[in-house]
Parts: sequence; C-alpha cells; structure tokens
Amino acid sequence: MKKIVFYISFLLLVLVGFSSFGQERKKLEKKHKKIKNEIKQINNLLFKAKKEKGNALDDLKDLSQKISARERLIETIRLETKQLSKEIQANEQQLEKNNSELKKLKKDYSDMVVKTNKNRSQQSKTLFLLSSESFYQAYKRLKYMQQYNDYRKKQGENIIVKSTEIKKFNDSLIQKRKSKESLISDEKSQKKEIESDKKNQESLVSKIKKQEKKYKRDLQKKIKEDKRITARIDKLIRAVIAKANKGKKTTKKASSGFVLNAAEKKLLASFEQNKGRLPWPVKGIITRRYGVQPHPTFSGIKINSPGLHIVTKSNTDAKCIFNGKVLALQSQSGGKKSVLIQHGNYISAYNNLENVYVKKGAILKTGDKVGKVFTDKVSGKTKLLFVLFKNTAKLNPAKWIRTN
Repeated sequence: MKKIVFYISFLLLVLVGFSSFGQERKKLEKKHKKIKNEIKQINNLLFKAKKEKGNALDDLKDLSQKISARERLIETIRLETKQLSKEIQANEQQLEKNNSELKKLKKDYSDMVVKTNKNRSQQSKTLFLLSSESFYQAYKRLKYMQQYNDYRKKQGENIIVKSTEIKKFNDSLIQKRKSKESLISDEKSQKKEIESDKKNQESLVSKIKKQEKKYKRDLQKKIKEDKRITARIDKLIRAVIAKANKGKKTTKKASSGFVLNAAEKKLLASFEQNKGRLPWPVKGIITRRYGVQPHPTFSGIKINSPGLHIVTKSNTDAKCIFNGKVLALQSQSGGKKSVLIQHGNYISAYNNLENVYVKKGAILKTGDKVGKVFTDKVSGKTKLLFVLFKNTAKLNPAKWIRTN
C-alpha cells in the first residue's frame, strides 16, 4: 500500500512538473511571437517607407529600435532553449524510469506465463478443484484461479499502457529536440541580422558625427516646434474647459477642470473602468513613449513627449478610443490638424492628421473614424501623436490602452 501511495505521489509530482514547464514555455513562446511581430512591423513601417531624402538621425533611431527588439528576441530564445533543455532532461529521466518499469512488468509477466504453462491443462485445473477437502476450499481455489487470471490479464494491460506512455514520451522528446534545434538556428540567424544592423549603425553614427552641429541645430528646431504645438493644445484645452463650465454653478475656478452633469459623470466612470483595456487609436508601433527622456543619440539633450508617437501604415484612419464628444478641432503647421474628444473629464487628442472626418460637438462611439493620419513625404512615415489628458493634466496613454 505504501508503495502505491509513493508511486501515485511521485507521478503527481512529475505531472505537476511537466505542467509547470509547459506553462512557462507557452509564456515564452507568446513573447517570442510578439517580439517577432514587432520586428516585422518595424521593418514594414520604418524601413520600407518611401523617402524623398534620408535623415541619418531618424534612421539611427529606427535602427536602434530594431536592434533593441532583436536583442530582446535573442534573450527570449535563450530562455526558451534553456526551458526546453529542462523539459528534455525531465522527459529523458521519466523515459528511463518508464523503460525500467516496463522491463520489470515484462519479466513478471514472463515468469507468470512460464508458471501457468506448467499447469496449463484443463485436467490439472479440474484435479486441483476435485482434490479440495471441502466445498469451501474448492470455492476458495476457484476464486484464486479467477483472481490469478484477472491479475495476469491486468499485467498484460499494464504492459500495453506503459508501452503507450513510453511511445508518447519518445514522440514528445523527438518534438522537443526538433524545437530546440529550430530555436538554436533562429538565434544564429538573429545574431547575423544584429551584426549587419550594428555595422549600419556605426556607419550612421560616423555620418552624424561629421555633421553634428547641423543635426543638433535641426533637432533643437524640431524640439521647439513640438513645444509650441503642445503649448497651443494646452491653451486650447484650458479655453474649452472654461467655455464648457460657463454658466454652471461651481466653486471651482473655470480652468481647474470640467464641471460634469449626471450623464458625463456616468461616462467618466465607464472610461476609468476601462483603464488598460482601451483600443489603440491606430495599429502600429510606438517610436517614442510618453514623458521626459534622454535623446537616443546626443547626450545632454532631453525630449519631453506629451504622448505616444505611433507609426502606422499610410492611408490609415485614426479611430476614437471611447465614446465621447468632439470638443475641439485645431489646425497645425503644414496643414496638419488635431482633434480633441471629451470622455467625461478625460480628453483624448489625435494629432498630426491630414484630413478630419468629424465636426465640433459630434457624438462619437468607440472605433469611429476621426481623421486620416498625415504621411511625411521626406521621411515616408505615417505617424500619429496620441495624447491623453485628465482635465488639463497630461497622462501616460500607454497605461490606458491595451497591450498588443
């Protein structure tokens, strides 16, 4: 009985171990797939766009992003390979144990068959029963023969079950070894790609250094333009909040935030409940994240991004992330436009639009088209600047939209 309990406990531990291995590897496989898709998007959106004139600074930033993604992919592949090695080792140990058990089962079965064949004849069975001293003894002998036959049958079935288990473990082992070989091959391929990318990176760094002053001047000019656009949007938001609150009874200052009615408060609560699950305004990749960050090339220069810079396919329409009302439209330099949508006391801003499909005051639903995203002829990129506010305070949109 103790042996049976020990065997069952051991089997449960093995099954739990394999389940744990499998779950961990599934997570890594999911991450692997996600990063590969990210690299594919980077290639399609950042490197296949038609450019009238290349900018080494932008090209370097794009290349650095791709290298970073490949490095993350290689690390994930290494973890997958390590996990597979553990699974293979566990499979081999279990296979060895199963083979040992099968060998013992076959030996026991063989010994049983030999013993049975010595007294195989029907006559010997009849004599064994007839030689009983009492009916009770004859009954006991008959039950014994039945139990013996059942046990022999059970042993035969156990051999078949154990053989099937071994075949499954063998098949699994073969598949895992193939997967491991595939991962090792993938890792080598990614390393070659990184070597090529890093050579191009060095070439771009060298080119930038030769004209460092020019690139720095252009960068500072761009930073000033971004600040100017951000300031205009901030000013517009303060103005529309003041206008929205005009005539409403409140002790708040007009510029401190929206004064909401019952319906707007309900919308606000619904918006907040969906934090982390809101849809992306466009499908694409984030090339610049929210907040203050050091410039990837020039030390000492910091960039303050008011939102997410998302590069997408050309001719893409930005979509409303949640039910709301068009609060304001604004024109920017170069014919570009911005749309601000109110969701209670939250505002989603869609900047760098070429065309706008909505009018001020329009009621929109989640997924409604807001406008066509502008494609820069020089860089060839189609990029949306997506900003999120709570009243006048900027928020990190990445915390509100769902992870891809």
